[in-house]
Amino acid sequence: MNIFRILGDISHLLAMIILLLKIHRSKSCAGISGKSQILFALVFTTRYLDLFTNFISIYNTVMKVIFLLCAYITVYMIYGKFRKTFDSENDSFRLEFLLVPVTGLSFLENHSFTPLEILWTFSIYLESVAILPQLFMISKTGEAETITTHYLFFLGLYRALYIANWIWRYHTEKFYDQIAVVSGVVQTIFYCDFFYLYVTK
Repeated sequence: MNIFRILGDISHLLAMIILLLKIHRSKSCAGISGKSQILFALVFTTRYLDLFTNFISIYNTVMKVIFLLCAYITVYMIYGKFRKTFDSENDSFRLEFLLVPVTGLSFLENHSFTPLEILWTFSIYLESVAILPQLFMISKTGEAETITTHYLFFLGLYRALYIANWIWRYHTEKFYDQIAVVSGVVQTIFYCDFFYLYVTK
């Protein structure tokens, strides 16, 4: 654990809480991509299967459970409780364009060819592109609510802080995970254009 990892986790958690509060207070999920939220729920589900096999720390376990709960509550609000406010017409990104190559890549490039490891790798690759339906939706409609942009900002900040975490770990522990680092950098690149717009506007 280091300050960059902790701040990254806090930023990630803040992003999810901001989104949930936005939906709850406005009683609307307008402007939010349900497809991105399904992908994030899939990311956490496939990544945190080790909850049943490995115990790392109380902090680690609690954060995993919170992320899973937040992800599934968000999906329920979009497709259940507030489904009448969901803009399905503009949330039109084809998920198979992401799921098929990510699945194939997770079988080809992983740390070990075991079910849990392949699913973990799948989650890492999928997370790097899971925000694309949301960004596609914003580019299609040409607008985003302030609260939605705050959500995206904190998600991007989480990835940037994790890159700092990896640099720190490499210098202090000589630890380097190529799959996580490359995927994290790719994901951060997707946020760069959004970061520019967020800061200037």
